[in-house]
Amino acid sequence: MSHAVRSASRPAPDQILVDIADYVTGFEVTSPEALDTARYCLMDSLGCGLLALSYPACTKLLGPVVPGAEMPGGVKVPGTAYRLDPVQAAFNMGAMIRWLDYNDTWLAEEWGHPSDNLGAILAVTDYLARQNLSEGKAPLTLKTVLTSLIKAHEIQGVLALQNSFNRVGLDHVMLVRIASTAVATALLGGTREEVINAVSNAWIDGSALRPYRHAPNTGSRKSWAAGDATARGVRLALMALKGEMGSPSALTAPVWGFQDVLFKGRPVKVPQPYGSYVMENVLFKISYPAEFHAQTAIEAALALHPLVRDRLASIEKIVIETQESGKRIIDKIGPLNNPADRDHCIQYMVAVGLLKGDLTADDYEDAAAADPRLDFLREKMEVVENERFTRDYLDPEKRAIGNAIQVFFSDGASTERVEVEYPVGHRRRRKEGMPLLIAKFRHNIATRLSEKPAGALQELFADQSCLENTPVNQMMDLMVV
Repeated sequence: MSHAVRSASRPAPDQILVDIADYVTGFEVTSPEALDTARYCLMDSLGCGLLALSYPACTKLLGPVVPGAEMPGGVKVPGTAYRLDPVQAAFNMGAMIRWLDYNDTWLAEEWGHPSDNLGAILAVTDYLARQNLSEGKAPLTLKTVLTSLIKAHEIQGVLALQNSFNRVGLDHVMLVRIASTAVATALLGGTREEVINAVSNAWIDGSALRPYRHAPNTGSRKSWAAGDATARGVRLALMALKGEMGSPSALTAPVWGFQDVLFKGRPVKVPQPYGSYVMENVLFKISYPAEFHAQTAIEAALALHPLVRDRLASIEKIVIETQESGKRIIDKIGPLNNPADRDHCIQYMVAVGLLKGDLTADDYEDAAAADPRLDFLREKMEVVENERFTRDYLDPEKRAIGNAIQVFFSDGASTERVEVEYPVGHRRRRKEGMPLLIAKFRHNIATRLSEKPAGALQELFADQSCLENTPVNQMMDLMVV
């Protein structure tokens, strides 16, 4: 750790703060691929949020902070009748989108879910659109939502490329707070200096710890932590717009800054300029609501389902090969106590796939988990790291998420070894995946919306130009129930 600086002279802002502020206030998104992918990202995230409303564990946390504290003319929360202030609306939408672990993913040295930032983006843009209308001005359009989503993805994803916050015990939702703060401040009209101030405070907030993501404390906080982070981003943005000061050396201040206090004295690395790389390469969870490191394992398990479903009693061993990150965070033995525990256990997810030939969010609930055959299969499993999978996972030209499964029987026979390197939501399988993503969206919105608004939403997302030119409030109005 460095020695504290005695001089009270305020330094120039940390370069990381400056780069983020310059990006959100000055970068023009021109990539057609990024804008098109952002359309799918918005579509998918809304569908995930609406599906989450089928689960009381999620809905009990939604609404105003206290009963009756709604805001006339406020932000409309999709799938509900709530009208809330932007901070609480961001929490609601962020929690909904993240609840089922079904929204998009970014995997690098750090991992996370960049569409978690959509809570802040939709809350602020819907609020501003309605404010503009009340003042006789034109409302913001969904083009603003898409470009903001691209920028939030980029900030979170680039900071994740070569910085493993989880290795020092810090949770990745800190990156949601930082990205949400930056884009929310810019959306609200913040200057470059105000963005720097706001983002410095986001870094100073530090990070949540990770026990709620890992055995033996895995729990539902991992489903609302991103909502909390994206709401905090809106709060910090609003404070900056009121003139609240920042801390220019929030990261680099000796002794007291983020790097010395929380990052073991290491510098936070930004290996490439901010652009639209992350949105163009983001991973969609299309087939299964499961932690992304296990997506290809589930696909392999489904391929083996016909070969093992009638031979369960004679299984002697099941070998799962995965990446180092997958082994470190979702290799779990012993009792699983709740749905959050189960959707972060590679053995449980593979067991469901082998047994049923499918995996849905309902398979994590207590009723489904009571099937004794699932624990029987889990006890037969060995999870090992495949070093090639680890290398390809970190290779920026590949970003593979490989898994392989082979089942061995007591009579000496075995299945083939089934290996899947890229899940269907990967950029390399984008052409195959997009029709499935649309089908996923149709299914998810139908769980909450009636036929007419659901059809209108589908038509809206089918046309890039139409979507970009639609006022934010019009889309949000379609999802009121």
